[in-house]
Order: sequence, then C-alpha cells, then structure tokens
Amino acid sequence: MALQTVGTMTADELLVMPHNGYRYELIKGELRQMAPAGSQHGRIAATIGIRLGLFVEDNDLGTTYAAETGFIIDTTPDTVRAPDASFVPKERAEAIDEEGFFPGAPDLAVEVVSPNDRVSEVTEKAFDWLRAGAKMVIVLDPKTRIVTVYRGLDDVRILTEGDTIDGGDVVPGWQLPLADVF
Repeated sequence: MALQTVGTMTADELLVMPHNGYRYELIKGELRQMAPAGSQHGRIAATIGIRLGLFVEDNDLGTTYAAETGFIIDTTPDTVRAPDASFVPKERAEAIDEEGFFPGAPDLAVEVVSPNDRVSEVTEKAFDWLRAGAKMVIVLDPKTRIVTVYRGLDDVRILTEGDTIDGGDVVPGWQLPLADVF
C-alpha cells in the first residue's frame, strides 16, 4: 500500500481523474498514490474475492466488490478508500446508484498486506473502515501468515494458517480455511 501524498482534491475529482497506471485513495482530501500490487498480493486478494463472491452469489446475500472499488467513508473532508475485496449485503447494495463511488463502508473489508506496507498505515486503514461502519475487517499478512480479524475497535482476533475465517453474522455461513489462502 505505501501511500505517497501527491495533491488534494474531492471524491468527485478523483472519480474523473485520468487513469495513469497507479491506484489512488483520498484520505481527508489528500490524494495518495499507491504502487500496483505484487503477484502474491494479487493472488491472495483474488482467492478471497472469488471464494467470497461465489458464496455470496450462491446464497443471494448481496454483492462483492473487487480491489478497484472506491468507498466514500467520510465527507469532511472527502475520504475514499478501496479494500482488496469487500462485501455489501443485498438491501444496501440494491439501494445505491451504481455510478460513482459507493457511499459508506462495506460491511466486510478485506486488506492484504504488501511487502512495502507500513504496519501503521494498515492499522489506520482497518480503523478507518470500522469507524465508517464496517462490521468486519480482515487483514491478511502473507509474510507472517497471520490474519487479524477486527469486529470492532476493541474486538480483535488473531488467526494463523491452521485456522478458518468465519463470516459470522456479517456473511452468515461463509468460511475460508487459511490453508487455502496461503
């Protein structure tokens, strides 16, 4: 993720900004550039996105979103974040206009740690999701093979490769053995 501030703007300006090969997030009005993800990061994010997406679709639970999807999680000033994978329940997903960034946080945000990520940035992003209304944030660290599951600012669980992610009441019935991910 390693964010580099490259200017200031609004969510509307970010939405129409020409694509130049980089990913961007808007943090309190500051445009931050992110390097493209590496292959391991992409593989893990895709594995989770596919497995989550198939389960959600098979059970008609809502919508999953890929890594490029921006969510407006604050408007004072604008903050637009993009998780590596995410889930929004059916009633919320159907109630929005699909043009533009998604208003609000997903119920589930998934973040995969990249080799150049700073722990403080990943933690900040997880807390941003929770403060904006996410009910669960899953942070996967490929290097340590440790997964941190946040269900609130003070409800944090640590999982290892032998454990299984459980969607709980956020994605009822969804389970993913971490051995399938790493």
